[in-house]
Amino acid sequence: MDRIPTGRPSWDEAMRNAALAVLDSKRWVKGSQGKAFGLAFADHCGALSATPCQNGSSALWAALRIANIGPGDEVIVPSYTFISTATCILLVGATPVFVDVEPDYFCLDVGAVQKAITPSTKGVIGVHLFGQPYDPELVTLCTSHGLTLIEDAAQAHGASQQFQNGSKRVAGSMGDIGCFSFFPSKNMAVGGEGGMLTTTRQAYTAKISGITNHGRSPDLEAMELGSNLRMSEVSAAIGLEQLKNLDSWVERRHKTATLYTEAIEDNPLLQPPRVRPGAEHAWHQYCVHTNHPEALVEHFDHLGIDARRYYTTPIHHQAVFATHPQHSAELENTNKLGATLVAIPVMHELTEVEIQRILEALTTFKIA
Repeated sequence: MDRIPTGRPSWDEAMRNAALAVLDSKRWVKGSQGKAFGLAFADHCGALSATPCQNGSSALWAALRIANIGPGDEVIVPSYTFISTATCILLVGATPVFVDVEPDYFCLDVGAVQKAITPSTKGVIGVHLFGQPYDPELVTLCTSHGLTLIEDAAQAHGASQQFQNGSKRVAGSMGDIGCFSFFPSKNMAVGGEGGMLTTTRQAYTAKISGITNHGRSPDLEAMELGSNLRMSEVSAAIGLEQLKNLDSWVERRHKTATLYTEAIEDNPLLQPPRVRPGAEHAWHQYCVHTNHPEALVEHFDHLGIDARRYYTTPIHHQAVFATHPQHSAELENTNKLGATLVAIPVMHELTEVEIQRILEALTTFKIA
């Protein structure tokens, strides 16, 4: 019986043909595919513009540079997330300020963010963690305080959130600058490393395009500090094909997540993740609450299914932040989630047989 991994990227004949066509053209950089991918991605998420880049981490660094955030500035960020969400702040010389997350939805606690704002606060990095959109009140708070809201959507391709005015905003258009990753484990990929920058602010559209190309203007004059963050044409061509399938892939993840939640209801040792009202979760990860995380991982392993615990050590407790003033601080919800969550496979490439195996693993889990 084959082992079920936590991630499996999609690959089909259309993607293969798109990649080969670019290779055969010998136009491997700075061609039409990158431009087309950016236009299509912006249209999908409702952003003013989008620019492909090397990866999600470089997108976060670029977003801070675009917002003119640097030495002397503070940026509020969760500690329960992937490391690059916070280290990008150090890379531009600014100071991360760590706050706790919500116990139910795992995203930034808006009340905690408000308390952390100081005269030095220049921006906030909000994370749609595991595909769950952050609280729309975070958008309102940042707007009222004149703070740049950088949207870490690395795990949220296809997620959306209903706002109080009735409008629906898709991940990538819920902040000033959006940052995506196309790592192979994500909801969509590009045949290797890749990322995307989006923006909802007209003033940032030209800067985003320039900063990924050495900070140069269309006439090739270096206007600001940038770097070569460009995506290859091959990756962009693959991304274009994957984008056509994104909505159906997210819908499949949603259906699988619903089956898991129904199965967990019959097991008192497990609690399903909650979905924010008005949200369409992208289900990059399906994370189960349990007081027995190691036992659950071992149970799945015994049945030939991969399961993972994420972010068990909060970012601010890690060695890279040993001299940070919050290094020893305790964030209650961050600590609890790191100690109780287990991610199980929910990828859209799961077969029906594999889904049934996972459902059986959930229902048969017990503590001797």
